[in-house]
Amino acid sequence: MAAQDAGLGEVLADVLAAAHRLAPREIPGLVQAAAVRLGLSRASVYLADLQQQHLVALPTPAQAELLVRSGSAALETLVVDTSLAGRAYRTEAVQTTEDGGAESGWLPLVDGIERLGVLKVSAPRLDPPALARCRALASLTALILVSKQHQSDVLAQTMRTRPMTLQAELLWAFVPPRTIGTTEVTSAAALEPAYEIGGDAFDHSLAGRRLHLTLLDAMGHDLASGGCSAVALSACRSTRRAGGGLADIAEQIDRTLARWIPDRLLTCVLADLDIATGRLDWINCGHPAPLLLRAGRIVTGALERPAHLPLGLNDPGLPAPAVHTARLQPGDRVLMFTDGVTEARSPDGELFGEARLADTVARAMADGLPAPEALRRLIQQILHHQDQRLRDDATILLTEWHPSRDPGQGPARGVR
Repeated sequence: MAAQDAGLGEVLADVLAAAHRLAPREIPGLVQAAAVRLGLSRASVYLADLQQQHLVALPTPAQAELLVRSGSAALETLVVDTSLAGRAYRTEAVQTTEDGGAESGWLPLVDGIERLGVLKVSAPRLDPPALARCRALASLTALILVSKQHQSDVLAQTMRTRPMTLQAELLWAFVPPRTIGTTEVTSAAALEPAYEIGGDAFDHSLAGRRLHLTLLDAMGHDLASGGCSAVALSACRSTRRAGGGLADIAEQIDRTLARWIPDRLLTCVLADLDIATGRLDWINCGHPAPLLLRAGRIVTGALERPAHLPLGLNDPGLPAPAVHTARLQPGDRVLMFTDGVTEARSPDGELFGEARLADTVARAMADGLPAPEALRRLIQQILHHQDQRLRDDATILLTEWHPSRDPGQGPARGVR
């Protein structure tokens, strides 16, 4: 077997060395060559589309050229909700099957805890040693994909099913990965309508023992709205990275918007979670109050506090926004959302509402699903509720605090 001629470490080292100057269109060939050296028959890479409804095969070099020239190419596509590949993506667990005397496997491609897609592998037999080699190849493939993501349009085009508006292009360029986390905490976000998002945006960042969270909703649904949120995110990051606290961030956003984008207001929630203690500090500027979910239920009023006025007024007569504090318990989830979520209306006028929002998330996570999958299902419910036509941006940020019981034991029970 080829894997006996070249050890796993040697193959992965060669792949890593080759990846530095690799064009994104050459990734499928590199992965396939490595798979053969590891004793596999075939390996193929599939990326999740922007709305996580389909898994799309990475284009061959010829398809990549067509994609760049015309904006479209006939790429193999699998449905996330109904395929075995989709099950591997949804559950973040390996799925295997037999096909014509050979065995095939689907392995999740994950960067940290951000889901990228799946790796399909085939071999005469996928025994535990072979699957261990496949997992290593999947991990390295995910790292290569992330390293090439901003170097070419090929990967971005593969993940899109239609053109994107200018304001959506602007905001997606500013937001971080949708999922980040450690063994102690997970933060996952979702934005819709993905291709026409206007003024909503989010940010989350890990710094030492602190997780910072930002959720923004700029007035309007045009390019100026996207610019307003982009400027606010920049002001937030600049102030945070200079050592400023939540009040400093709010002040900087308020002052910056009033100077450079006058007559545009923005609501937001800014928060810091102490990962070691569970202390949550937050500021609410004209935004819907976050929800606290504990043991699958909303803790009524737990995070409701008087909200400050929206930012962008820069009125020196106004007091500084208050910083509120709450103490989380292990397993608690904090749900931040824009008003486009709860105010989504069905064709007959029924609001989606907070209760349905919390219930959808609680039921998905009670089934043992990771936070990103819980949000994916929630967004599907919201789209279904509005007959696939959102009238406003709908953005959600779900944070789960799951401290380890013991440094050597890993995450607490129930955390994936």
